[in-house]
Amino acid sequence: MYKAVTRGIEVMVTPRFLPERSASDKSYYFWAYTIEITNHGATTVQLKTRYWRITDAFGRVQEVRGAGVVGEEPVLEPGGSFEYTSGVPLPTPSGFMVGSYGMVTDAGERFDIDVPAFSLDGPEDKRTVN
Repeated sequence: MYKAVTRGIEVMVTPRFLPERSASDKSYYFWAYTIEITNHGATTVQLKTRYWRITDAFGRVQEVRGAGVVGEEPVLEPGGSFEYTSGVPLPTPSGFMVGSYGMVTDAGERFDIDVPAFSLDGPEDKRTVN
């Protein structure tokens, strides 16, 4: 589990490799990740945008920007939380992701919160001992 806190808003990430959705012979590796966002602050906020920087094992970077998460723009009252699961494919058996969410308060103030960098660890290479 990976965790970051920005302005009292906690983001926890739990990634997991999905071998049943992967095909190593086709250089296709798939991970699911579950994110829980908890508002420990005193102000109601809404998640409006997402930004991801996804890096594969060769150092190739893909950037993704968009509205909300999984088709939603959740509102988090003080003490409230929102959880979702999404996924990401890579052409390599490992990599990592990092990002941010664009938030807005009830008063219209916009700010970004950090999504912690998290590792996408794939299947271990099979090794033989001689």
